[in-house]
This record gives sequence, structure tokens and C-alpha cells, in this order.
Amino acid sequence: MSKPKYMLDTNTVSYLIKGQPAAIKRRLQQLPISQVCISSITHAELLLGVAKKPDAKWLPKVVHEFLIRVDTLSWGACAAQTYAFLRASCEARGVSLSAMDMLIAAHAKSENLVLVTNDKAFYHLQDQLALEDWS
Repeated sequence: MSKPKYMLDTNTVSYLIKGQPAAIKRRLQQLPISQVCISSITHAELLLGVAKKPDAKWLPKVVHEFLIRVDTLSWGACAAQTYAFLRASCEARGVSLSAMDMLIAAHAKSENLVLVTNDKAFYHLQDQLALEDWS
């Protein structure tokens, strides 16, 4: 099996699940699914979204369908070390990201993956992290 090239952040997956913007789905369909993955952090955030919306009866099935198709990479020691250096670098420059966003960014960087996001907060890291916006 080939190594993934892209890591989708939580916002990108949420947009994909909602079907908007359609450009994300089109871009994803152009790639072998083996080139795309998510972080275990995003996996957890997706499950949290399901847990927080018990009235959205369609959501658990759609999230499950997504999760069985896309590989989830475990967040391990290499990601933890990358997180420490990335966060220290950001703090030294006065750059602030949410805790989960910083964990996802570090995970993508530790795996040498392109982080797919349209979250402008990540663009403070564009000198340290490969980014693409598929929207």
C-alpha cells in the first residue's frame, strides 16, 4: 500500500461530509484514496461532532462511512516531538493556534504530509508546513 500524501484537517472533512464546497469532493475524487488520510485527532473530533448532535440521525452513518474509507494515522512519539518544536516556534513568534489545530499540524508535519485545510489560522505556519486549500 502506498504512503498517503495528504492529511485532511477536521474542517475539510466536515465540509466534505456536508457536501459543500463541492470542489473538495471533486479534488478528493481525482486521487487514489490511499493518498489521503486523517489524524487520530481529527477522528476524535469527528466522533465528538456525532456525540454532540444526537438529533442528526444521518450523521453517524455518514461519519462511519467516511472513517472506513480513509486511513486514520495514530498520533505517536514522533508527532509529539514535532508538536513540541512547532509549538515553541509558534509561541516565540507570537503565533497562536487552537490546541487541536496545533496537534493536527504537528501530526501532518511529522509524517511529511500536505495538510489540506481552508482554515486561515494554519497559514501562519506555511513556512514550516506544506498546506493546500481544496475549497
